Amino acid sequence: MKKLALAILLCFSTMAYAQKEVTKFLGIPVDGSKPAMIEKLKAKGFKYNQRLDYLTGEFNGCDVNVYVKTNNNKVYRIALVDANARDETGIRIRFNNLIRQFNNNKKYIPDNKKYIPAYATAPTIDDSEDISYEMSIRNKRYGAAFYQKATNSDNKLIKESDSNSATDSVSVEETWEEIESNLKRSVWFMIGRNYSDYRIYMFYDNEYNHSDGEDL
Repeated sequence: MKKLALAILLCFSTMAYAQKEVTKFLGIPVDGSKPAMIEKLKAKGFKYNQRLDYLTGEFNGCDVNVYVKTNNNKVYRIALVDANARDETGIRIRFNNLIRQFNNNKKYIPDNKKYIPAYATAPTIDDSEDISYEMSIRNKRYGAAFYQKATNSDNKLIKESDSNSATDSVSVEETWEEIESNLKRSVWFMIGRNYSDYRIYMFYDNEYNHSDGEDL
């Protein structure tokens, strides 16, 4: 009986873990050990530089350097950095193209800072904006954040409503549970600048594995 009870408990634990979806990069869960992640990325065509501890390859049509970040020996982030620098015009085009791609990708929800992302889109950089001036003088940061939708739900979005009915309360509560889950699957990118050279830095984060002060 004890063995049966243990098997049932293990089964339920496995089911609970399986229901927790994490961020994926090229279909690979951002999770597990660093060596295992490196092997999975190599299977996708990336090449590992053991001396410098990063991978190189092509992603979304651009050459990138890929870094695997861990917390307590668990992967929590895949970081990508453009291998080749661009000038101001080039980085504007690259940034705006990424914004367009993410906005049009139904797998993602834009972060509009209200966590009620119905109809929200991330903004592009206007052609008239002086990126160099804004970043160097005004310390402006150009970036955008998105969240991967769960694949096992339809991710219904909260719609503004003046109704306070019990039915609406239930639907809102269920939707907020989905949103909280989505927030654990963060994908964001920003422009990095070194004098007149610009690159895109992109991050696929598994917030379940991210440090939250547990080692303090």
